[in-house]
Amino acid sequence: MKKFLATLAAGLLSFSVATAQTLPTPSIAAKSWVLLDATSNQIIGSQEPNLRIEPASLTKIMTAYIVFEALRDKKLDLAQSVNVSTHAWKVDSSSSKMFIEPNKPVTINELLYGLIVQSGNDAAVALAEAVAGSEDAFVVQMNREVERMGLKSTHFANPHGLPSPENYSTAQDLSALAARLISDFPALYKTYYSTKSFTYNKITQPNRNRLLWLDPTVDGMKTGHTEAAGYCLVTSSIRANGSGQRRLISVLTGASSDQVRAQESLKLLNWGFLNFDTVKLYAKGQAIATPEVWKGTQSQVKIGFTQDLYVTLPKGSASKLKPALERKDPLVAPIAENSKVGTVKMMLDGKAVVEFPVLALEQVNQASIFGRAWDSLRLLFK
Repeated sequence: MKKFLATLAAGLLSFSVATAQTLPTPSIAAKSWVLLDATSNQIIGSQEPNLRIEPASLTKIMTAYIVFEALRDKKLDLAQSVNVSTHAWKVDSSSSKMFIEPNKPVTINELLYGLIVQSGNDAAVALAEAVAGSEDAFVVQMNREVERMGLKSTHFANPHGLPSPENYSTAQDLSALAARLISDFPALYKTYYSTKSFTYNKITQPNRNRLLWLDPTVDGMKTGHTEAAGYCLVTSSIRANGSGQRRLISVLTGASSDQVRAQESLKLLNWGFLNFDTVKLYAKGQAIATPEVWKGTQSQVKIGFTQDLYVTLPKGSASKLKPALERKDPLVAPIAENSKVGTVKMMLDGKAVVEFPVLALEQVNQASIFGRAWDSLRLLFK
């Protein structure tokens, strides 16, 4: 399955290159940006997507992801109280904080609001210590996740994003990380990332993501700012798409101000929703063909995909998209369930714009020795 998803992602990225040549991207006042359709897992526009940047507080997306994993695995509980260490309390006093205090218990739930809404660097350290025992051990976990997710241009040096030469990423990697958090932890994402303000220690702080007030379809995600990074913003918006919904994620780095990062991110989202459609190609488990099987206990096998497949196209292109199935014939048993048996190429104006591996949806065992011998004879004359 992991190999299938990697192949799928590679195909979608190659498709985005093909469509970008026919639809000009907007002019965006930022050092780098990426617009990802999270429904199809397809980048539909970008500028310097692989430019190494200082992620600033966008680092906290990974911090939240690991805390969410710990909650899922019952290593932490939202109602659980932890004591604040002096190390967490002493984090750069000139930076964003939620104002936790040493030896005063605070819940994991409160720390998550402090991390995500208030962008508290003290909350980031306290959560890191709660999960891993120390900030250094937590950073090791962060970079293990980086490797597992295939974020090849990312490395973290701390859980909060304060400047460090060993803390770096790219707009493209951050878009993939954001999409993973939303898809892997939808309930926790919904709980925390659209919250507009949070009060702790009698101090109320607003979410710095202006788009939560400006666009009702925006439900997250994270701001970041340092002198070197400029103003950065990861934004997620979900809007109607035919009879369903469609999510776009924008990552914008290096804007000149808080206002500019908000207005340019909204420009990106509007461009993506207005100029592209996301089309469902195949449903999970749908048999797209039942080709003949040789030397097996059954004569045919259902082939298709183990997840819903979508593609994002410039508006008006969907009706011209045609599938071309290429199989590894002859299909000879045994055939393992979910093994690759071919490829589907989606053709637009006679050109392959994206391709997906086609999988066996069921297992086919070998026939008896007599059945195999008979099919071997038949294959000689095929």
